Amino acid sequence: MERQYDLIIIGAGPAGMSASIYGSRAGLKTAMLEMGAPGGKLIKTAEISNWPGIKGTDGAQLASDMFEHSTAFGSEYLYGNVVSVADGGEWKTVLCDDGTSYQAKAVIVATGTQERMLNIDGEEANIGRGVSYCAVCDGAFFKDREVVVIGGGNSALEEAKYLTQFASRVHIVIRRDVFRADQIIQDSIKDNEKIHVIKKHKPLRILDDGQRVTGIVLQDIESNAEMTIECSGIFPYIGQDPATDFLKNLSVLDDNGYMIVDENCETACKGIYGAGDVIHKRLRQVVTATSDGAIAAQHAFHQIKGL
Repeated sequence: MERQYDLIIIGAGPAGMSASIYGSRAGLKTAMLEMGAPGGKLIKTAEISNWPGIKGTDGAQLASDMFEHSTAFGSEYLYGNVVSVADGGEWKTVLCDDGTSYQAKAVIVATGTQERMLNIDGEEANIGRGVSYCAVCDGAFFKDREVVVIGGGNSALEEAKYLTQFASRVHIVIRRDVFRADQIIQDSIKDNEKIHVIKKHKPLRILDDGQRVTGIVLQDIESNAEMTIECSGIFPYIGQDPATDFLKNLSVLDDNGYMIVDENCETACKGIYGAGDVIHKRLRQVVTATSDGAIAAQHAFHQIKGL
């Protein structure tokens, strides 16, 4: 089955939903393709405190409000796992894994990033049995238990703080002797009695009893000495990779897989755009993602209508 649109947006996170608002409001026949729940990483975020005009809200609520707005002007919301995008000149073809294809005059890719795995023994086997990449999703399962957070960036520290409302103790493991997180976030965990920071160590392997996680083995970066922490949960937050495998047939990615775009969020393939965390840029935030989506959709509108 093949369907035609003016604009197809791949991904329904903040960037995709913003593009949906601008595209459909401008009168373009618009569709959002998403393989999961709308909202992207917003639905995994406990608290949003840097969205202008709202001092504090939970991510799921903001995602819900955005989604309602994103379809208010007629944009269609479609389920689909995209496996390729083909540049046919005036028309682009978006192919999904079930064989469904869509044609559009413009395509905005807003698929965001995927959490990076530790790639150590015991990790993959224990996903869902104590290994989790979403504290907001799974934190409540670890009430009065010890957990380990791997990573020293903003996400790691924010999730560690969130976990303290459930866990009896939260260990934060970092490879260096300093955090990468913003100072304000570091300050927010500094005096929390439930948080224990382990510096200059890296995860070596995850332990289990055949049914669930029982601990993690860490290795000292300098001495190579090993230590074991008994715990029930492990939350890796060591970075993210762009979800762009389906674009590898196009010359629009940098060496790390991020989309290369110009000031209009357009790639070297005319009519194919990138928006949000998936593009090469310095700051990846909800507010910058929505900006990207608006810019891409507005430029696509002008190009389609020949303005």
